[in-house]
Amino acid sequence: MQTQQITSRVAGSEPRFVGYPQADPDAPNVVMVVLDDVGFAQLGCFGAGIDTPNIDRMAAAGLRYNRFHVTSVCSSTRAALLTGRNHHAVGMGVTQEAALGFPGYHGRIPASAATLAQVLRDHGYNTMAVGKWHLTPKTEYSAAGPFDRWPLGKGFERYYGFLGAETSQWAPELVRDNTHIEPPRTPEQGYHLTEDLVDQAIRMIQDQQQAESRKPFFCYLATGAAHAPHQVTDEWVAPYRGRFDDGWEAWRQRAFDRQVAEGIVPPDTALTERPPWVPEWDTLSADERRLFARYMEVFAGFVTHTDHHLGRLFEHLDALGVADDTLLMILSDNGASAEGGPTGTLNEAAGWLGFTETPEDALQHIDEIGGPEANNHYPYGWAWAGNAPLRLWKRYAWLGGVRTPLIVRWPQRLAEPGAVRPQFCHATDLYTTVLDAAGIELPETVGGVPQQPVDGASMLAGFADPAAAEHRTLQYFEMMGSRGIYHDGWKAVTDHVANQFDERANLVGSVDFDTDRWSLFRLTDDFSEHDDVADAHPDVVRRMEALWWAEAGRNNVLPLFEFPESMAHLHPGEFPPPTSATYRPGGGPVQDSQLPTQMGGFVLTARVSVPEGGASGIVAALGDRHGGWACYLLEGRPVATFALLDHPVRVAGESVVPPGEHVLELRYEPGRAARVVLGVDGADVAEAPLPGLMFFPNLSTAGAGLLVGRDRGIAVSHDYRPPFAFTGTLHEVELRSGRPGARPEAATELSAAVNSD
Repeated sequence: MQTQQITSRVAGSEPRFVGYPQADPDAPNVVMVVLDDVGFAQLGCFGAGIDTPNIDRMAAAGLRYNRFHVTSVCSSTRAALLTGRNHHAVGMGVTQEAALGFPGYHGRIPASAATLAQVLRDHGYNTMAVGKWHLTPKTEYSAAGPFDRWPLGKGFERYYGFLGAETSQWAPELVRDNTHIEPPRTPEQGYHLTEDLVDQAIRMIQDQQQAESRKPFFCYLATGAAHAPHQVTDEWVAPYRGRFDDGWEAWRQRAFDRQVAEGIVPPDTALTERPPWVPEWDTLSADERRLFARYMEVFAGFVTHTDHHLGRLFEHLDALGVADDTLLMILSDNGASAEGGPTGTLNEAAGWLGFTETPEDALQHIDEIGGPEANNHYPYGWAWAGNAPLRLWKRYAWLGGVRTPLIVRWPQRLAEPGAVRPQFCHATDLYTTVLDAAGIELPETVGGVPQQPVDGASMLAGFADPAAAEHRTLQYFEMMGSRGIYHDGWKAVTDHVANQFDERANLVGSVDFDTDRWSLFRLTDDFSEHDDVADAHPDVVRRMEALWWAEAGRNNVLPLFEFPESMAHLHPGEFPPPTSATYRPGGGPVQDSQLPTQMGGFVLTARVSVPEGGASGIVAALGDRHGGWACYLLEGRPVATFALLDHPVRVAGESVVPPGEHVLELRYEPGRAARVVLGVDGADVAEAPLPGLMFFPNLSTAGAGLLVGRDRGIAVSHDYRPPFAFTGTLHEVELRSGRPGARPEAATELSAAVNSD
């Protein structure tokens, strides 16, 4: 580079202007819509019988891929989509909540795997992300970060959404850019997350186009839908009343018949059998059938509601005149979810832990399903049906976990709009396909960091040529011990299906890696993984297993994930939780990973000033009525409510706290005779036993953090409605972990200090 000539005067100096990256003139806008937990047969254009007219319209003008594959869980697929690398190769071998201390599982995408947003931004794109992220370790959600694994640290210039795996559709935990924020409306005011996310995406695109329409944009929109909790207003559920009354076998058969008739699956496809642990619909009681159908009606309404709002985004692209220049991709991150268990649940987090309520108990709340009072998920029979004609569901390497819908629309660049493409493809391929469409070569370095190999291969040739050769011949799968591999039309998969039981209470499949059996399928002739031909081709099985181990070594898959043994190796985060901390009113929620540990007991002490006439309001609140606790004054009396998997325990003092300076105390004492105790100025005023499991949002991904002096969203108790701000003066709150009996004098000492002020 020649030296720039600079003299003492402008007239004799040579100007050189700072350059800007310029996109290729033919580079398209890119909109990537990632649906959550939507199975292969849960969109109208894939045979569902669930109304999705707007997505169907995109499919009619685009292409449907019927052999698109993902990783089988949320975080891992998103990492593969955005980096073009296999999930273990970028440390995302499992969800962020289970990040481990091993190279393939640490949950931290390295700088050597630049995201699609980083590469596009560096080549002249504006980049924006809206919705579910789930690529930041849970220990890094707080207002202290670190922020380099939040969306803005991974190449997105704008962000609005939620960081975790899921959140309430009525009262979400929202982030704008690098700041936690309050939802713009309350549930009572008609707020719903999906509508809000689409509003934000529309606004970001409009702002960008009005500011500089010559720059292309990349909009990554990841809905919370249709992940649990399945929540939507009744007007969307009403059209589905009665449509699932004949059960999951009948619904699955109808979906399969539509798939064959519409060419979504080959005509010789065989419908796989019902797993023995999924009960026959006709064996259920009338009450069970009524309850289980209601769960599915709400899910279907949730999907249709999501489609409606996505339609607003598609219409906005048309109105801006950019639809023809936009590469649109619509996909799901994994197959339908079975996390509702055999009977469904009103509280999904309870379902994770095996504490689902009985159908008889759930029936008492059937009208609450889908609303703010429930955190519901359907029974796993509907997950099996929703993946027709495939085997199993989310979390597994069987096709029901790893094969999902993919729709691609790019006007004037696709041959045969409305066609179905049969080429085998994978989530990693979308990264390379977008860069190919934008005329961008894979970068060797990004930000000065050498880049690791990209596993994705471009699908672009198949857009215009229906007969294009298959661009991918090898792909491994692994999720929580479930293993599979595809090679040249063959697929092998292990029978590692943990924690599922048949109707005779016998364990189905292996949970021991040393005794796993590999099944073998010829996918070129067997679309649905129906016919296991392992016994006829032992040589192929041995070769496929050897290929799996080779790919496992290349991609950091080892050691194999075992539950619950792997949980002993959870990544600790930047700092261990404190043993005590002091909080004051006025701040945002303190994320649960930054709070003192509470499972082994805790003491909450609060210094308050009560004015003449008394005080009411929240002292401190954590989580919501689906899991959490709150300490408050109600008409002057101290009260605490613990929401334990929707079974609240309430303890209240009889006397009003009088005007003046006081110390309020809440103690949780664990053990066989667990109890909660309320105290005022060193004297216990009320107590109650605390039966069952102590459950707070730190075991979940959806609950709000700790709030001091107010609450928000869904209240912990029906005693109050947020914000229920404290009407006296709340000086400070201390939360200290550990068994309260260690320092019984703590409240007395603090009371003396207050009274001496």
